[in-house]
Amino acid sequence: MYKETLSKDLGKLAAVEHATQALSRRFSRIGWALLFLAITSNVAMIATVGMDHQLFIVAAGVIGGYMALNIGANDVANNVGPAVGSRALPMFGALIIAAVFESLGAVLAGGDVVKTISKGIVDPNQINDPDIFIWAMMSALLAAALWVNLATWLSAPVSTTHAVVGGVMGAGISAAGFGVVDWSVMGAIAASWVISPLLGGIIAAAFLAFIKFNVIYQKDKIAGAKRWVPVLVALMAGVFSAYLLMKGLKNLWRPGPEIVALVGLAIGVLTYAVVRPLVHRKAAGMENRNKSVRTLFTLPLIFAAALLSFAHGANDVANAVGPLAAVVDTATTGNTHGKVGIPTWVLFVGAAGITMGLLLFGPKLIRTVGAEITKMNPMRAYCVALAAAITVIIASALGLPVSSTHIAVGAVFGVGFFREWVTGRKSHINHGRVDKAPEPVAANGSDTERTRRRKLVRRQHFMTIVAAWIITVPSAALMGAALFQMFAWAFS
Repeated sequence: MYKETLSKDLGKLAAVEHATQALSRRFSRIGWALLFLAITSNVAMIATVGMDHQLFIVAAGVIGGYMALNIGANDVANNVGPAVGSRALPMFGALIIAAVFESLGAVLAGGDVVKTISKGIVDPNQINDPDIFIWAMMSALLAAALWVNLATWLSAPVSTTHAVVGGVMGAGISAAGFGVVDWSVMGAIAASWVISPLLGGIIAAAFLAFIKFNVIYQKDKIAGAKRWVPVLVALMAGVFSAYLLMKGLKNLWRPGPEIVALVGLAIGVLTYAVVRPLVHRKAAGMENRNKSVRTLFTLPLIFAAALLSFAHGANDVANAVGPLAAVVDTATTGNTHGKVGIPTWVLFVGAAGITMGLLLFGPKLIRTVGAEITKMNPMRAYCVALAAAITVIIASALGLPVSSTHIAVGAVFGVGFFREWVTGRKSHINHGRVDKAPEPVAANGSDTERTRRRKLVRRQHFMTIVAAWIITVPSAALMGAALFQMFAWAFS
């Protein structure tokens, strides 16, 4: 006999079992993170034997490792999220590619010198007391790490650079007053909150429109793909070569703009010569469908994810180890400097922390960026990746301080809002045809009306992410100031 009560009880037991498994996985990830921080403290202890302020350096090393974990959990999602959301890469493959290339970028091209006061926000010469400077840097780093951790928990991809800037600004003001801050630089960073996502979104939408009108909306889609896909792949190769020279390898080699342009052009032409026959061969026998065209963008997306991860590791490792390097240098020399060398162990803490954060906590934000903001496919993800690289190049050429996170997520928004506009426009045109047979009307309205009102960008994620962007700097600044006062009171 069927026992309804027994079925309900078994269902409750199954739900409890699933919840227990999820909770145990969460605690196991936290356990691995704590183990990494314990190893970091031991490495810092061994590397600083005999140094003054050793305990401060060890504490700063643990905070730097914690910040690196949060960078891996939050920031790396922008590089591989679209590729995962479009199913060009499985989650496991994306994590491996990102981990390898983030580490290579951090170790090989992370640089041996960084600006300890991120983006020139405050003048270190106005903080003459080494102890106060150490507390300020530790406060800034911990404030940035706590804010990025909170944003990750809220599934909001934020700029770790802006978090560090806010933390440094707040701790600096708390230590030496408002005059220590370069407000012109802060104004430029505030402007980047608007410029970065808008520019990324516009460029991504423009490329998606180009592909749709020249390939997808053509009667012979395969012919359009044969003509334009090699051009688009070659453009991506050239742009990413220039991007890598300007951002990923800038600490190893700084070529002039002419060299960067020539290298990008040469690699683009070479790529076109190689890719064109391959695309023609693969397109032969393909069905005249959108799905067939999208598969041609899969391989370029994998390369894009790898190169973006390499460049990110080379650039953003400084967010984790810059203030840490400042603490080490100040504790060793007794003086504050605008630029300091990065000890090898500090660089490896940053690289290992980013990799661990990505592997342990990265999937949550990868899913948010790749699938939960708007639906991705290889064609849309290609537009996002290309827009991110082009926007960074344009901003660097103009000297604008932009955030790669804001650019990439803005490009995802741009693709989604463009799809909404196209869908609404097509629905409006179809709805206005007088020669078309009347469409069936459901109880809650016509199919056409529902399509016209359809939202292809989830507004909840949009509002959460934009709000997190706006309050990142002030929130990190308040936390940095509060932490500095706490450290100063505890150790005075």
